[in-house]
Amino acid sequence: MNCIELSLADTCEFINGGAWSDKEYVEAGIPVVKVTNMVDGTIETNNLSYLPLSSSDKYKKHLLFVNDLVVTTVGSHPTQPGSVVGRTSVVPQHFDGAFLNQNAVCIRVKCKNLISPKFLIYISKTILFKHHIESRARGSANQVRMALGELKKFTFKFPPLPVQKKIAAILSAYDDLIENNNRRIAILEKMAEEIYREWFVRLRFPGHEQVKFNKGIPESWERKRFDEFCLLQRGYDLPDTQVIPGQYPVIASTSIKTYHNQFKVNPPVITTGRSGSLGIILFINSQAWPLNTTLFVKNFYGNSPYLIYYTLKFLKLENFNSGAGVPTLNRNHLGGLYMSVPPKSLQNNFNDKIAILFKQKELLSKSKNALIEIRDRLLTRLISGKLSVEDLDIQFPPSMTEELK
Repeated sequence: MNCIELSLADTCEFINGGAWSDKEYVEAGIPVVKVTNMVDGTIETNNLSYLPLSSSDKYKKHLLFVNDLVVTTVGSHPTQPGSVVGRTSVVPQHFDGAFLNQNAVCIRVKCKNLISPKFLIYISKTILFKHHIESRARGSANQVRMALGELKKFTFKFPPLPVQKKIAAILSAYDDLIENNNRRIAILEKMAEEIYREWFVRLRFPGHEQVKFNKGIPESWERKRFDEFCLLQRGYDLPDTQVIPGQYPVIASTSIKTYHNQFKVNPPVITTGRSGSLGIILFINSQAWPLNTTLFVKNFYGNSPYLIYYTLKFLKLENFNSGAGVPTLNRNHLGGLYMSVPPKSLQNNFNDKIAILFKQKELLSKSKNALIEIRDRLLTRLISGKLSVEDLDIQFPPSMTEELK
């Protein structure tokens, strides 16, 4: 098989992220993709910012299109994979026409007669691509930057275009299954959240018609301070140098950072960001190690873990920021809040319903993780040429119809 060595500089165009002031942001409009939205190879909708529709012409050079490859050019060292420089994400359909913010660059194939855009996406997931960035990024211990000129120097021996498309088709089929699981998980999450909203926000819980209300609150509900409802505690220190790979999730302020061979807290583990990033609530149904950048629920006081989880989500903790520079959540500012706590019988009813949905989510997550593991193993063998597809008759998935035109 004849391969040709090509550089990104010769075959792609590079679209830098734009810089604008916070004053320009509005409540709704054109979504802005920031590096903080780039998670697990895609773009998350949590904590999105928007620019007004009237700015579409002004910032059109920063527009993103579906299936664009976006690479972070500023980030941390490889020891912090959640924020590492060189993270890549693919623009999903619902972000078509969004703006790209600074500290990231969009790589768009211009020589489609030589390179399949989908194939390039999978190249960006290889150790070779990651090593190119990590070895050339420069900066301090906490933050490094990848110069655009160095990124453009990346070269790869590309197989013939038909082979590229076959490899991309195989890997895309797995990605489509993974995305289908993600959609099903999202539906279950919305269902659970809607039950909470219906029962404890709109107060239309089972049997509410027979309940007496006093000033809009059911009489049987107890008025308690937040720190009587649940107890939050700061997480534990764990320097990167002391992490030993294992099975227990190490939880940072917004996500699982890595896995360690020891744990600090038994399940369920509910955390929220204490420093750096605020407002994201995580529910981990396994033994885990919450880091010192988090607060975790140490004592549930007999209350439903699911009720506490959704109560924290609906509190919008990002609004309790007490840090002058770095966003910081002081648990003492929450402790004095008063709230109405439903009786245990209603909590148990809610717990039973939500537990079923969370169990389904857990099964889908396990299936998704298994698919990711298979895809990643295949990716290495396919990209390296160890697994030949040249003579295979490949059926292209629907997600690749654009490349077949």
